[in-house]
Amino acid sequence: MHRVYYNSWISDYKQPFGAVLAGEKVTFSIDVHVSQLIEVQFIIRKENSKDHEKKYQMKDIGDNRFSYTYTLEEGKGLYFYYFSWKWKGDNDEEITQFWGASPSKGEGQLYQERHEVIPYQLTCFEKEEKTPDWYREAVFYQIFPDRFYNGNLDKKVNAPKRNSFLYGDMRDTPLYVRGLKGEILRWDFYGGNLEGIRQKIPYLKDLGINAIYLNPIFQAASNHRYDTADYMKIDPMLGDEALFQKMIEELHAEGIYVILDGVFSHVGKNSIYFNYDGSYGEDKGAYQSKDSPYYPWFTFINYPDEYKSWWGIDDLPQVDKSNKEFQDYIYQGNSSVIDKWSKLGVDGWRLDVADELPDDFIAGIRHKLEQYQEKVLIGEVWEDASNKISYDERRQYILGNHLHGAMNYPFRNTVLDLLQLEKSPKELCHRLTQLQENYPKDVLFNNLNNIGTHDTKRIYTLLGKDKDRLKLALSFLLIAPGIPCIYYGDEAGVTGEQDPDNRKFFPWEDLDQEIFRHCQKWIAERKQNDTLKYGDSVLFHTDDVLGMLRFTDRKYSLYIINPHDAEKTCQWEELHFLREIPLTDEKLKDIFHELTIGGKSDFFVTGER
Repeated sequence: MHRVYYNSWISDYKQPFGAVLAGEKVTFSIDVHVSQLIEVQFIIRKENSKDHEKKYQMKDIGDNRFSYTYTLEEGKGLYFYYFSWKWKGDNDEEITQFWGASPSKGEGQLYQERHEVIPYQLTCFEKEEKTPDWYREAVFYQIFPDRFYNGNLDKKVNAPKRNSFLYGDMRDTPLYVRGLKGEILRWDFYGGNLEGIRQKIPYLKDLGINAIYLNPIFQAASNHRYDTADYMKIDPMLGDEALFQKMIEELHAEGIYVILDGVFSHVGKNSIYFNYDGSYGEDKGAYQSKDSPYYPWFTFINYPDEYKSWWGIDDLPQVDKSNKEFQDYIYQGNSSVIDKWSKLGVDGWRLDVADELPDDFIAGIRHKLEQYQEKVLIGEVWEDASNKISYDERRQYILGNHLHGAMNYPFRNTVLDLLQLEKSPKELCHRLTQLQENYPKDVLFNNLNNIGTHDTKRIYTLLGKDKDRLKLALSFLLIAPGIPCIYYGDEAGVTGEQDPDNRKFFPWEDLDQEIFRHCQKWIAERKQNDTLKYGDSVLFHTDDVLGMLRFTDRKYSLYIINPHDAEKTCQWEELHFLREIPLTDEKLKDIFHELTIGGKSDFFVTGER
């Protein structure tokens, strides 16, 4: 008999599940049914450790199961482990085999050669990332300010910018006027402003959201404002500081929190800091004078016209984040950017292109925010943030004292793959469970989940303008662990290809009521259902459907998506749960008795455990 088995998602084999706090113990167990067995070893190494792999003899605890308890004494970071065993072959020769991770992770696979082994990842973090209660209970709404609403009575645009154009009708499709090199010659504006957001508070309340993520609002040349001209000033097209403070106060009075977009990797070339066009005076800005206090912020290759810029875009000079004066300006000093807006009532920040910000820079912002009450820090990371490598460095994003969480683009990709029938429910359950295993539990709950942002095509367009599939995407967003964030207009049926088409003006005169009511219903469910805000989660599937079980000590919620056009019957015997669940077979039989889910439809039930 020759059978080996290990599954990092099952507590019989690994305890506790998932990421582990530094200094804690983890017990690993593996089944090795092998004739003439000599020994079984647990092998582990900490990334970037001076030591090489450490090998430990596993203890035979009976029934062909071997166990070892390992203490993570080397502190936070990524650990990688696998197993080996020796046995005697028919000719008395010693044979060594290995067990490591498989592409789908979880139960892993057998390897014959050590160099072929894919090790399992074990994430070790230094502290739990508890966020304020308001954040854990939030449903976010992302607003692209220029495209939301113009609150002026005459609908005129505030402080129109030079060399730009204004749309004649809010129903016009966004358009860039580009030059021969693809550069944008004229920025386009609809005229959305802070007064418009303030006036639409009743709409936001009616929808049910209780937090807003605002795309950049600081003075800039473009409509997206990722080319900051002055971190200390509200863009005049949006309003002024007094109006901003009034908006914040009224939002807070209605129980709605606000986080801002922090764009600290680069600035605009026509900014007070770089001053390419000289609009701030001939002696101001790094481009105009080497004597400028901002000159050391930038890296010039051939002064003044050749300089480092973000992704080679001349409009966005890159800032040296290691520069002490820049750090003081953004977060270290007593009158820093973070200080100013925190004192004005901002509840947190989303860090743009977190990959471009060194870990110590992110840690510095986090340290500053810790001096204020109930602030949160989220980073733009498009991949699994637990093992991201950026500029040849393994990032510390979620290992403690850096980000509270990341934007969860892997979740979005999973939703699309499911609803576009690109991957099987089994594959996608494995993908989400792997993410759940890699992230500290708090971080998983802190991640800002999305199904679309200003950087992606509109979800409705990607789903072929199929309203049923869009409704499933919105439902799943509000069911999953993490903080849901709805991109403005997705609840109204807005379509759009890539930028700028995904940044249309909100269709106030043509809002899709069916989609809106669906979104409204699930937001209400999310807000009143503790299993969806705080409950643990386990993924499950059949060949045709994907499901998620959310549960607390007392209650459970069970959700299933059928992404196919045809209805599907779900038998409880066909269910594959990827981890242990707290429901009995009798409870499952009752839930799934003669359960049929219509095509492009879902099923939801909640009850007492």
